[in-house]
Amino acid sequence: MTVGRIGPARGVRGDVFVQPFTDEPDERFAVGSVLDTEPAERGPLTVEALNLSGPKMVLHFAGVDDRAAAEALRGVRLVIAASERPEIDDPDEFYISDLVGLTARGVDGATLGPVRDVIDIAGADYLVLDIDGAERLVPFVEAIVLTVDVPGGVVVIDPPEGLFEI
Repeated sequence: MTVGRIGPARGVRGDVFVQPFTDEPDERFAVGSVLDTEPAERGPLTVEALNLSGPKMVLHFAGVDDRAAAEALRGVRLVIAASERPEIDDPDEFYISDLVGLTARGVDGATLGPVRDVIDIAGADYLVLDIDGAERLVPFVEAIVLTVDVPGGVVVIDPPEGLFEI
């Protein structure tokens, strides 16, 4: 399960900005935490320091001691085993890692394509679908995403007219 994504370097000493995908970033990224990575050959990474720079999280990992090493980690996902994540009690909430890979289908049952990612744009979540080789964003709202069946591997979408024509 992805708990964060490494962004650009901050400064020249190996610090990086991290976009957290967890409700408990202080706990998940505490000093001494060891995180696996995707791709796996970039890790594991051990957190040496955690700082907040305004609303952004800045981490320093052991052995990442200059800007070049920090930039080489840009885009790397920080992951934990699914067994380490807390249970979700709300049936309308999902882990991003559970949504990625689901098959998106229309209300008519036609396959649209796989869910490649879930992104946040201006406080709203969007499913990133691969439809005929083109990336399409679908607002992750109840009016459009009618069903999420993680065990069944399917998400049912009722796209408004013109959504995929842009």
